[in-house]
Amino acid sequence: MSKQLETFKTHLEEFASKHKQEIRKSAQFRVQFQDMCATIGVDPLASGKGFWSEMLGVGDFYYELGVQIIEVCLALKHRNGGLITLEELHQRVLKGRGKFAQDVSQDDLIRAIKKLKAMGNGFGMIPVGGTYLVQSVPAELNMDHTVVLQLAEKKGFVTVSEIKTSLKWETERTCHVLDDLLKEGLAWLDGQAAGEPQYWLPALFSELCSRDVTPEEASEMVP
Repeated sequence: MSKQLETFKTHLEEFASKHKQEIRKSAQFRVQFQDMCATIGVDPLASGKGFWSEMLGVGDFYYELGVQIIEVCLALKHRNGGLITLEELHQRVLKGRGKFAQDVSQDDLIRAIKKLKAMGNGFGMIPVGGTYLVQSVPAELNMDHTVVLQLAEKKGFVTVSEIKTSLKWETERTCHVLDDLLKEGLAWLDGQAAGEPQYWLPALFSELCSRDVTPEEASEMVP
């Protein structure tokens, strides 16, 4: 078995040498290549040195991408508190790279974020509605916070009564989680909403993705 794996690794190196330009330029080709590497336990991103990095330049590519991810997240932190959808992050990274830069996929972003997370600087990903929220601040988010974020995914906001009804939580638990989100800057409170206060998650509110608005403006966008 080990001999077969060694043979496959040799063929993989030959494949990489032959197609290194496609791997560097094509996001889809890069995903397929990463999958091939994973089947034999090879991680081209494991080190900044060595055959894979020197041959393909993937180490430099993901380092550069990681820097761009950090720049985007820092620029938007005042608005979203350090949470951003993977889709918005992808759009903003592409815009920042310019139309002549090599293509970048969401899979590339995920791999770069995992490397940032390994460095222990607060980065992480929270699964929400079939995609991810990218966390760029070292806030301690537990399962309760994650469930509330998932509940807010469709409308961009939640209320105390919605959480209590949907999750069968007591008022104390509900308010504790919402207070945490407000404290970390991940949620905005609209105390003027009809019925009861609404807790907006700007990272999930589509109208907020394109421009900076205040909580008062956000409430006016609600039909």
